[in-house]
Amino acid sequence: MTASSPRQSLTLCDSPAEAVALLEKLYREQIDLISSRFARYAAGDLEVGDSTQGVYPTVSVEIPADQATETSNVASGRISDISRYSTTITQPKLYRRYLLDQLERITRVFTTKIHVGLSGTPIPLAFAIENAAGDLDRRQKDALPHHFHTPNLINTNDEIVDGGQIFLTDADNALSLFTAERVDYSLHRIRHYCATEPDHFQPFILFTNYQRYVDEFIEFGLEELKSGKAEMLVEPGNRITRRDGEPSRPTIAKPPQMPAYHLIRGEGQPGVTLVNIGVGPSNAKTITDHLAVLRPHVWLMIGHCGALRRTQRLGDYVLAHAYLRDDNVLDDVLPPTIPLPTIAEVQLALTRAVQDETGIDHSQLKQHLRTGTVVTTGDRNWELRFSQIAKRLNQSRAIAIDMESATVAANGYRYRVPYGTLLCASDKPLHGEIKLPGMADAFYQERVGQHLAIGLRTIDLLAKEADAGTLHSRKLRSFGEPLFR
Repeated sequence: MTASSPRQSLTLCDSPAEAVALLEKLYREQIDLISSRFARYAAGDLEVGDSTQGVYPTVSVEIPADQATETSNVASGRISDISRYSTTITQPKLYRRYLLDQLERITRVFTTKIHVGLSGTPIPLAFAIENAAGDLDRRQKDALPHHFHTPNLINTNDEIVDGGQIFLTDADNALSLFTAERVDYSLHRIRHYCATEPDHFQPFILFTNYQRYVDEFIEFGLEELKSGKAEMLVEPGNRITRRDGEPSRPTIAKPPQMPAYHLIRGEGQPGVTLVNIGVGPSNAKTITDHLAVLRPHVWLMIGHCGALRRTQRLGDYVLAHAYLRDDNVLDDVLPPTIPLPTIAEVQLALTRAVQDETGIDHSQLKQHLRTGTVVTTGDRNWELRFSQIAKRLNQSRAIAIDMESATVAANGYRYRVPYGTLLCASDKPLHGEIKLPGMADAFYQERVGQHLAIGLRTIDLLAKEADAGTLHSRKLRSFGEPLFR
C-alpha cells in the first residue's frame, strides 16, 4: 500500500473501543508491511521500483459548530463550521487505555463522529524496526535512505505544544499535543536514557537528584511485593522482580544516564515511577521532554536544596509556591516572564502528605514546612558569585535554591502535566552550614526515607483526584487546545 493522502478511505467508527481496535489493526498491518519489505531488502530481493511504504494510522474527530471551543478560529475571522481534529497515532497498543479514556471523554462532552484510517505520513524505518541496520553490510546501510524513510526532523517538533499552530487555517485542528513521529522519537529516547521499556512507566512520576532516594525506593518496592501490595518492581535493564522476590536478571552492568524504577501495583492502586535525573537543568529538561509523550497524570520533584533563610533548619521541607528560573534551558520556548501557576490539588496533597508522614501538628507545621519561591540555577557553584546575584535573590524573596525544580515545573506547564516540588534543606551555604561528609551522612540517614514516603503518600492522594477527574487543571490549557489531554 502506498502512502495515502489524509482522510483517504477513513472509516466511521461507532464507538471509541471500535476506533482504538481499528487503530491497532492498521498499525500492525503497516509495521508488518515495513518488516516484510525490509526483509526483502536485506536479502537483496527488493524489486526495482518497489516504493510501498508503511504509514501511520490517523484518527479524526468531528464536532458540530455550535459545540466548538476554538477561540483562535473566531479571532481569525473564520466562519463557524464543523470542527475537525485529527492526529497520527503510533503504538496504539501501548496507548490503548489513554486513547480509550480520551475518546470516551470527548464523546461524553460533545456530539462527535470518529473516523480512523491511514494517514499520508510514512513510518520511519528506525521507528518500525529497532536496530534494523545492525546486520547489513556497509553498501546496504549507505543505500537505506534511498529505499526507506528516515525521521522527518522538520515536522518532529513541539509546535503544537508551544502554540505555533493555533492560527493555521488550512489544516485540521490538532487532536493531540504530539504527532506520531514526535511520540516515536521520545519513546526511543526514553529507552536510551532510562534503560527500561516505555510500557513500564507509570502515570505518577517522582523525580529525584540523589541515588539514596533510589535505594529507599527499591527497598520500599520489595516490601510492597512481599506484602502483596505490588505486582512488579522494574529496574534498569528491564530487571523485573515479582512477588516471589527473584529478579529476572542481574543488575545492569552499566547504569544509564537517568535510570528509572517502576513499582507496578495491583488494579485500583496507583503505580509509581522514580527517575534519578541526576544534577542539573539540562537533564531535567531532557527527560521531561520525552516522558511528556506518555501523558502522565503528574510529576513531582523530590530532592535536596540549599536553604537561603537563617530561620530554616537542615532537614526542613520546602514547598515551592513559585519559581525563579535562572536555569535558562527553556527560555527560547517558554520565556521566564511567563508565570508558572501552582496546581492547587498538588500543593494541598503535598502539604497533607507532610503532615501524615511526619506527624507534625498543624499548629507547628510552618516551623518545618516553608512555602515560597525556589530558585533554579544552572551554575552548581553559584556561591562563588554570590555578590553578583544577592540582590536578585533578595528581590525574589527566595527561600531555597536547587538545579532542577523550576525546569521540571516549566516543562510540566508546557506539556500540560500537573507538577509540584517538595525539597529538603540539606545545607545553608549563606549561613555557614555547608554540606560536609559527616553532617551529610547523618542528614541522609534521617530524612531520605521520610521524604520519599511523603512523595509516595502524595501520589496516593493525587490518584484519587485523577480518578475523580479533578487533577488536570484548566489553568494548564490554552485556547485552541487539542481535545486530547
